[in-house]
Amino acid sequence: MELVTSEVGLKMESGMGRNPTLICAPLMAERVDQMLSLMQKAKQSGADLVEIRLDWLKDFNPLTDIEILIKRCPLPTLFTYRPTWEGGQYDGDEQSRLGALQLAMELGADHIDVELQAIHEFNNYVHGSRPAKCKVIVSSHNYHNTPSSEDLGNLVARIQASGADIVKIATTALDITDVARVFQITVHSQVPIIAMVMGERGLMSRVLCPKFGGYLTFATLESGKVSAPGQPTIEDLLNLYNFRLLGPDTKVYGIIGKPVSHSKSPKLYNEAFKSVGFDGVYMYFLVDDVGKFFQTYSSTDFAGFSCTIPHKENALKCCDEVDPVAKSIAAVNCLVRRPTDGKLFGCNTDYVGAITSIEDGLRGSLHSTTASGSPLAGKLFVVIGAGGAGKALAYGAKQKGARVVIANRTYERAREIADIVGGQALSLSELDSFHPEDGMILANTTSIGMQPKVNETPISKEALKYYALVFDAIYTPKITRLLGDALECGAKIVSGIEMFIGQAYEQYERFTGLPAPKELFRRSVA
Repeated sequence: MELVTSEVGLKMESGMGRNPTLICAPLMAERVDQMLSLMQKAKQSGADLVEIRLDWLKDFNPLTDIEILIKRCPLPTLFTYRPTWEGGQYDGDEQSRLGALQLAMELGADHIDVELQAIHEFNNYVHGSRPAKCKVIVSSHNYHNTPSSEDLGNLVARIQASGADIVKIATTALDITDVARVFQITVHSQVPIIAMVMGERGLMSRVLCPKFGGYLTFATLESGKVSAPGQPTIEDLLNLYNFRLLGPDTKVYGIIGKPVSHSKSPKLYNEAFKSVGFDGVYMYFLVDDVGKFFQTYSSTDFAGFSCTIPHKENALKCCDEVDPVAKSIAAVNCLVRRPTDGKLFGCNTDYVGAITSIEDGLRGSLHSTTASGSPLAGKLFVVIGAGGAGKALAYGAKQKGARVVIANRTYERAREIADIVGGQALSLSELDSFHPEDGMILANTTSIGMQPKVNETPISKEALKYYALVFDAIYTPKITRLLGDALECGAKIVSGIEMFIGQAYEQYERFTGLPAPKELFRRSVA
């Protein structure tokens, strides 16, 4: 699906400066005084308006409470009184609920939210009289899936026909490609629209609102306290994603993986983009099917991708053109879309960052005299893992003259790579008793020991005494159990942070055509 973005430009203020998409903070509290204190917090956090969730209030007295909430709110207001049948907390009678929303409208609310299922009754209830100041949002929430483009289009038409000032649809992402249909609807909407896709796979629908012309996005005051699944914090919107700087021409980049939320890449690239005024944003992409992802987000707006576990090999098959080194490794970790024809170019920057950091570690510990050659030459180099990163490191070590051994849970996979690079294969269970010599190099490229399973390690501590240097591609946590054990055994250690920074330099340059701000990258990661 090609995403059309040119039309958004007509709806949005051109040029740099702040985009018109608003940030709304949902306020959920049981007492009015708590609501009032959350309002102050929302203002300090940088929200543009607050959603007052009346259905969360206990002992709610509409006549007195609504007036207090409106008069004392330092920001524009949106009143929502969500019933249980639409995912809210209210389970009383409809007359009282609609009466409270009418009262909010008459007392000076800036927006009220009425469900599509209730709007007909609400219109009858208020006899069509609405204060000009108050905008009526008519909403529909789907907690099961994201309907087809046709069904979404029909839903929006029904909401518009109900007399909505602003259309709101919230669907659920079963796959990240569901978001594309909602972007399509947002771009083509003739009226102000709030369009969200809930859940972790729908995150980009919330961040990229300004690109596709959404009226507002919801963001929470603190992590974990969400009014719907997948909401980012205001802090992340403003300071991680540079939300105010996004617009119709912003290029989208991101990291494709499963899991992916642990990655430090968005912080790194977005800080770098902002520091040089580059009009791009870097996202988390939780991807299940990488082929489907590239097929769906095929426009040149989606300009570049980092690729992590478990997609590096399948992503290669999606490329129109592949760098010869990546072809030999049969895995890519960086894909760039050519702006001229939208073709995908894939390369592998993993092994450069990793091998360089391992060489630097060895030079530091060996006071190596082979200044011209690699300190890896002639060394026995044991790689744990036979995925894309394992293959990349095996290839890189072989290039530097090391003797390579691949250890993997399934021996057949290890054998395949060993045959390609001309090395030896082991099953992971054999690794503890494998020590033909001292002073070996160990490189873990699996996710064993990554957060949250920080107590796991791929090899016994006893076996580590035969290694001169141990490298772990994981960088969350920075010192894994494997590295901690290796240190105690007297080995030199190299953290995945070094590999991460090294490969990020090259990716940044490929994405932007600009030199990587190396100092900034080191500071960000530190």
